[in-house]
Amino acid sequence: MSGAPLERLSLNQATTQHWDMRQTIEGCARAGIGWLGVWRDKLAAMGVAQTARHLRTADVRVSSLCRGGFFPAATDAARAAALDDNRRAIDEAAEIGAPVLVLVSGPPFDRDIDLARRQVEEGICALLDYASEQGVTLAVEPLHPMFAGDRSVVVTLAQANDIVERIGSPGVGVAVDVYHVWWDPDVYQQIARAGRRIVGFHVSDWLAPPPDHLLGRGVMGDGLIELRRLREAVDAAGYAGPIEVEIFNRDVWDMPGEEALRLLKDRYLAWC
Repeated sequence: MSGAPLERLSLNQATTQHWDMRQTIEGCARAGIGWLGVWRDKLAAMGVAQTARHLRTADVRVSSLCRGGFFPAATDAARAAALDDNRRAIDEAAEIGAPVLVLVSGPPFDRDIDLARRQVEEGICALLDYASEQGVTLAVEPLHPMFAGDRSVVVTLAQANDIVERIGSPGVGVAVDVYHVWWDPDVYQQIARAGRRIVGFHVSDWLAPPPDHLLGRGVMGDGLIELRRLREAVDAAGYAGPIEVEIFNRDVWDMPGEEALRLLKDRYLAWC
C-alpha cells in the first residue's frame, strides 16, 4: 500500500531542538511542511501572541501543543499548581490554534503508583470543562514503561483507553506514539478499541539497543518498528489527522536544519 500523504506530515519541535520558534516555522514553510507540533518552552521564548501571528503569516498550522499533565503530587497545593499550569497550557493551545494538548501524565511521588494513576484521572476530569470551553481536546499519551518512574504512570495504550472510556467525554482522547507502544502485544487491539478517540499520532523508530534512555529515538527506517502497519491501523481506526515526526536524538539535532527536514520528509514518505 502507498505511504501517508505529505500533507499529513507535521514536524514536532522536539526534532529540531536547536531551532527557535521562528526558525522552525520558517523552516517548515520553506520545506512545504504544513503542520507543526509546538512545545511550550519554545512558545514561551517567542511569546504566544507573536507565535500565533508568525504561524498565520507562514500558513503553518499547529497539530498539537506539548505538554500538559504531570498531575500526581503529595499535597493539595502542588496538585492545584499543576492544574493552574495546565489551564495556562490550554489557553496557549487555544491562542495558537492547537486543537490538541498532549498530556504526559507524570510520575509517582512516592511508592503508591495506584494513587498517582487516580490523581492523573482526577486531574484530567478537573480540566475537562475548561478545555472544552476553549475548544481544546486533551490527549492522554501513554509512555514506554521505562519512563514510569520519572515521566508517566500511564504506560500502555490499554491504560489510556481505560481512562478515556471512564471519563466518557469527546473532550479527551489518546495520542499514539509508536516509540512508546510498538512493543505491546495488544497494541493493534488497543488501537482498534481507541477508534475515533485517537487525536494524535507520532512517529520515530526504535534503535536496538537504544543509545540513550531519553535521547535515543531513531529516524524512521533505522530501527525495528513496523511503522506503516501501525499507521495503517491508526488510519483504519478512524484517525486522519497530522502525523508528527518526533525524534529526540542529538545526532539529528546537530544536523543542519534544512538537511534534517529533507531527511525526515524522505523517510516519512518511504516508511510511514
